[in-house]
Amino acid sequence: MAGKIDMTLRYERDRDLADRFLVSRNTIWRWAREGRLPQPVRLGPECTRWRLSDVEAFVASRG
Repeated sequence: MAGKIDMTLRYERDRDLADRFLVSRNTIWRWAREGRLPQPVRLGPECTRWRLSDVEAFVASRG
């Protein structure tokens, strides 16, 4: 099953996360580098997204 995209999962763009947290897209990428957000998942050559479930779990664990 390696290499297949699970279509039951919801993925978020950097733009979506920036809107959610009221920050810039650059801040989303910086937070990911710093470990303040989960690492994104590469879905294709030019498609990188965050699993919404990973982001929600990460935020919930931080309070």
